[in-house]
Amino acid sequence: MSASTASTIVSYTGKKLGSLRSERRWALWTAYASLIVATIIFLAPPFYMLVTSLKSSSEISNLSGNPWIVRAPTLENYMELIANPLFRGFFVNSVIITLCVVAISMVISVLAAFSLARMKFWGSQALATGVFLTYLVPDTLLFIPLYQIVGSLGLLNSIWGLILIYPTLTVPFCTWIMIGYFASIPKELDEAALIDGAGWMQMLTKIFIPVALPGIIAATIFAFTVSWAAFVYPTAFVTTPEHMPLTIGVVSQLIRGDTFAWGQIMAGALMAALPPVVVYAFLMDYYIAGLTAGATKG
Repeated sequence: MSASTASTIVSYTGKKLGSLRSERRWALWTAYASLIVATIIFLAPPFYMLVTSLKSSSEISNLSGNPWIVRAPTLENYMELIANPLFRGFFVNSVIITLCVVAISMVISVLAAFSLARMKFWGSQALATGVFLTYLVPDTLLFIPLYQIVGSLGLLNSIWGLILIYPTLTVPFCTWIMIGYFASIPKELDEAALIDGAGWMQMLTKIFIPVALPGIIAATIFAFTVSWAAFVYPTAFVTTPEHMPLTIGVVSQLIRGDTFAWGQIMAGALMAALPPVVVYAFLMDYYIAGLTAGATKG
């Protein structure tokens, strides 16, 4: 190879590397700019809620000030809500409803997913697909027939009516997640268990549940979030403050006609959003792992 040819190759390679570095630099800048814009968009509403919740009623009503700045921070709105027995009742109702719905949803979802994923029978695949398709039906179409069912059972204006209907939102998707996780477990495990004389329930409790724990945690987080943050169903089925969950209790009791207690509304909304945020902060890795397995193996 001549010296001129070698220098040409080196020059071409240098230009190619320089072009790649330039493209990579622009890609990084574009990615960082997009992340910054997305962060601002997503964090602006909760930041505005926090700022408003720390203002007094007089400062909120003063339209001449900057709405994004707190001049005299105060915890008055939080203290008034916490001291209000009605608000504490909303919180207790949400806790009871959420715990019951999560327990019911997980029992049904684990049993249904195990039978559909491992106990193969005629129509199991079609039934599994149908379970997921029911999740795609919006709750705005279901609450009218559900209202008639709950009314016929005498459970309107009751937290037990909400406990009865919330699983219609949580069970289909939780079952789909668990089907994907159970299907990813090697068949040799249940075959070996059957040879050793284990029954289906023993296989489920001693083999599948421990192995599929990340998927169970992901489904539990989903059921918790949906049941805690549900709004359409409690709005339609509950009208008395004593049985309202936190999501609608704050709005219904702090808005009187054209009077809005914005400081307490924002404080109540932030406190209502705190439990899901805490759960996601500590269990995010399990949630991502469970959703990934459910999507790729289902």
